[in-house]
Amino acid sequence: MTSVSATPADIETLSYEEARDELVRVVSELEQGGATLEQSIALWERGEALARRCETWLIGAKERLDAARAAADPS
Repeated sequence: MTSVSATPADIETLSYEEARDELVRVVSELEQGGATLEQSIALWERGEALARRCETWLIGAKERLDAARAAADPS
């Protein structure tokens, strides 16, 4: 079973790809249904934190693209 003892602080250091890949693993483990209720809750909480990390990366990427487009727009 995947370790769920890692704190959300470690999630802050993950790249988008790392967070996404770990989120896929967490979801897969939850879908298997072999975890105890406590383990499932911990996995769910970690999955939520990972999803927020991915969203933060995607929002940042969109802002960078918007800024680059605005800078390149001659009007």
